[in-house]
Amino acid sequence: MTNVSMTSGIPTTVLPAAPAECLQQLASALELEAPQQIQALRKVAAVYPRVMQCWAELGERETEPISAYAFFRVGYHRGLDALRASGWKGSGYVRWAETTNQGFLRCLAGLGRQAAAIKELDEAERVAVFCAQLDPDWVVSR
Repeated sequence: MTNVSMTSGIPTTVLPAAPAECLQQLASALELEAPQQIQALRKVAAVYPRVMQCWAELGERETEPISAYAFFRVGYHRGLDALRASGWKGSGYVRWAETTNQGFLRCLAGLGRQAAAIKELDEAERVAVFCAQLDPDWVVSR
């Protein structure tokens, strides 16, 4: 099934929703305290490795920069796979306003933040440009 809209010029891709069970498990994991939360999130990601929200949650909670970078990079690459499976051809919009796109976009933005934190400044710049291309209206939190 293709999820690319061609109605007004530049195509927009909308990623499919994560399985409801995964989202329930993520919500339960996020209710836990910090040490148990990370372990629970890791377990959810192990069962649902294609769900970008899992990687975004892990990356956003990780305090060690290289580990956070790795979580976000996995989510970013899983997101590229999902975009291609949804009909994305390497260009066009992936809008933040579409809730199902937010896991991927959080991973992409997190990758940019962590790239800057570890002094991969050329990568951080490429990510910033990519974010702006995917959704020019999205204000990426830095």
